[in-house]
Amino acid sequence: MFSAEFLLTSLVVVLIPGTGVIFTVSSGLMHGRRASLFASLGCTLGIVPHLLATILGLAAVMHTSAVAFQMLKYAGVVYLLYLAVATWRDRSAFSVQDVRRKGGVASLVLRAFLLNILNPKLTIFFLAFLPQFVAADSMSPLGQLLGLSAVFMAMTFVVFALYGQLAHAFRTVVIESPRVQGWLRRSFAAAFAGLGVQLALTDR
Repeated sequence: MFSAEFLLTSLVVVLIPGTGVIFTVSSGLMHGRRASLFASLGCTLGIVPHLLATILGLAAVMHTSAVAFQMLKYAGVVYLLYLAVATWRDRSAFSVQDVRRKGGVASLVLRAFLLNILNPKLTIFFLAFLPQFVAADSMSPLGQLLGLSAVFMAMTFVVFALYGQLAHAFRTVVIESPRVQGWLRRSFAAAFAGLGVQLALTDR
């Protein structure tokens, strides 16, 4: 069921840095190990709506309807630009924060969730990628699709969490240097803005 081709392709897709990775790394640097784990969880949960869209056939509509695709695409662009501006304007020093307080966990998970749910390319990815690995003679294609999706989501969480932990390992150097903090904050803001522009310019 889980072929080597599927596992390798999924790993490559997950490893490629994108909005989720950038958000997770920034969370790990700014707020610590726990925050990066919750960011990884939110990004992983953001895959679920795209999976449901694929199962219900909405992904096919998204793929064929230019209007539906453009609406979701520009919602994602606006959110990415919002993150860019918010990151750029944030002047607070990097510090370990207890994300459990005052709804911090829910807020962090929600922001990460929105990053992926507003990514139309992920829906198209599920439509074009996963079905290729569902056996034509499968007795339960839906069950197989869910199994493949579960593996992909598990990979996403583990890889993103590792990215976050690596970022956390460099926090001491970052915290001790206001100059490095400023450089990283501008870099994250530019990355979010760049991804937003890239998404705005893409057709499919």
